[in-house]
Amino acid sequence: MVAKKQHRAAKRKLSTRPRKWHASPLKGSFMVISILGFLITTYLIYNPDNPSYGVTFMIIFAAMFVASLISMTQAPIAEN
Repeated sequence: MVAKKQHRAAKRKLSTRPRKWHASPLKGSFMVISILGFLITTYLIYNPDNPSYGVTFMIIFAAMFVASLISMTQAPIAEN
C-alpha cells in the first residue's frame, strides 16, 4: 500500500505540465544600480563616433531596470 502511494507521488513530481511563471523578488539596490549604470553609461561611455560599448551597456542596464519593475509589481511580498 505504501509503495503505491510513493509511486503516485513520484508520478505527480515528474509531471510535464508547465508551471505557472513566478517573478522572484529583487532588492531595491538592483533598481538603483540599473538607473545609475544607465546614466553613467550615457554620459561617460557612450560615444557617437563608436557607439558599440555605450549602446550595449545601455541595453543591459535598461533590461535590468525592466526586470526590477516586473519584480516590484509581480513578485510575492515576503513576510518577516
